[in-house]
Amino acid sequence: MTRRRSSFFRRGRWLPRFVPGLTALLLAVCLLPLLPATARAADPPPPSAPAARAAVAAMQPGWNLGNTYDAIPDETSWGNPPVTRELLRKVKSEGFRSIRLPVTWGVHQGAAPDYAIAPAWMAKVRQVVDWALDEDLYVMINMHHDSWMWVNNLSADHDAVLARYTATWTQIAAEFRDKPSRLVFESINEPTFSGTSGDDQNYRLLDELNTAFHRIVRASGGGNTDRLLVLPTLYTNADQGRLDALAAHLTALRDPMVVTTVHFYGWWPFSVNIAGYTRFDATSEKDLTETFDRVYNTFVAHGIPVVIGEYALLAYDHNRPGIIERGEQRKYFEFLGNYARERQLTTMLWDAGQFLNRNTLQWRDPELFAQIKSSWTTRSGTAASDLLFMPKSGAVTSRTLTLNPNGTDFEGLRHGSRTLVHGRDYTVSGNQLTLTAAALTELAGDRTYGVNATLEAGFSRGVPWRIDVITYDTPVLSNASGTTSGGVTIPTRFRGDMPATMEARYDDGSNAGPASWTPYQQWDTAFSAYTGDSIKLTPDFANSLRDGSRVTLTFHFWSGVLVTYYVTRTGDTLTGTTA
Repeated sequence: MTRRRSSFFRRGRWLPRFVPGLTALLLAVCLLPLLPATARAADPPPPSAPAARAAVAAMQPGWNLGNTYDAIPDETSWGNPPVTRELLRKVKSEGFRSIRLPVTWGVHQGAAPDYAIAPAWMAKVRQVVDWALDEDLYVMINMHHDSWMWVNNLSADHDAVLARYTATWTQIAAEFRDKPSRLVFESINEPTFSGTSGDDQNYRLLDELNTAFHRIVRASGGGNTDRLLVLPTLYTNADQGRLDALAAHLTALRDPMVVTTVHFYGWWPFSVNIAGYTRFDATSEKDLTETFDRVYNTFVAHGIPVVIGEYALLAYDHNRPGIIERGEQRKYFEFLGNYARERQLTTMLWDAGQFLNRNTLQWRDPELFAQIKSSWTTRSGTAASDLLFMPKSGAVTSRTLTLNPNGTDFEGLRHGSRTLVHGRDYTVSGNQLTLTAAALTELAGDRTYGVNATLEAGFSRGVPWRIDVITYDTPVLSNASGTTSGGVTIPTRFRGDMPATMEARYDDGSNAGPASWTPYQQWDTAFSAYTGDSIKLTPDFANSLRDGSRVTLTFHFWSGVLVTYYVTRTGDTLTGTTA
């Protein structure tokens, strides 16, 4: 996880994401295969040792201590409290069997040539490692934001960067050489390189770093001679070329105690809510299955374990609900957990404080975590939606919802402590669940705007599926004005409904907004709706509009209602109207 690729809560990252043996190292690198990516995976790499496979299996499931020791400049700088032993006990009690400890070392190092790591910083890292090991957890420590802070300059400042990388890992290896085998080293987080000629050079640079890491750790002796080592693909990405390049490197290393890692944050348009991808649909499923299949076929099928070192959704943030609808989140995590099990992948949840509140040691969304936890062992039934809308006025009619049993059996509906009666309150035909008009009339009561009742659909396995019965009316937007520097705040009476996405088009039909390639603009980049009284058009959106232009906005709400709004830019002023 880094903050370099987006301005939002990057994968849960809050905004506030030496030269001993150098000659031998360079000789070793020169002997590695340097073929183009398309030619690098002719033969599968040799399998990992049984001990390596057993260790990675024993690490499932894993949890990231994100935005803490990777934070800049210190552990509390990105909003989390200091780590306590109670936190690690909580993580262990919830069923996690490993933690990934991302560490940014560079801001705690002295000058060349020693690049000495500050003793106080090393002591902090050592303390957390010891606490976690005492809790019988596996621990994976790495070099984290250093990847984009200075390691990425390897091409332009080769010798200095390699010297610093070598000095850093030499100190880490020496510090932890006698720790138990449940401590695991990861060479670098999300490796990236600037100023290169393309992927072939990037692969060579990553091979060089991974070779240096491997040599340093193995030569440091003690438990490091056969400690489990984890190597990433370029960018920790699972495109086939990245996987093939790493496979070729493993073949060159021929170390049975080396395994691999990639990261996964979902189909990008869905994970950030852009281009109209508001649902975890067949496209998002296909992206996930094809990614995990590539990883399985390249490594796992040949006896090489894979750690999904980070997974979540890019735009998931407890502070900004609405970007990804709650039920769609649940479907994503349910599907991911199951398919990772099918493909024998060890998963490590990226948690920068958006899942577990480290001040209270409580899950911010217990229902969502229950879904994640259940996916480690079984499937759960879901449905096409967790939202069932009824209009404010008019006769109440029956409503039908499609169930997704996912191999389970539907067992019934509950409202609080009351079990609804099949035939009277609801019927089931195949996977079609229909709530009767009589039941909905009772559940809706006086039909106050918003959630009138919450049902639980029970299945034979897994966790229940939540269904909110909601009364709504067409939202009402009002005229507004703003500026390119401040954006536009549109007074809005939501009347029980919730926005899903926003289209923006000029009068000539072309796309308007920062994402000019799609009319459906990105939540939080172009617009947001975090309060109960307004929709916000961002300064980025305002500045992207052509001067003198009028833009038609179409707001899509989860009830299915569409509301049209118009924005005109004149110089630095924007005027919003309903007609």
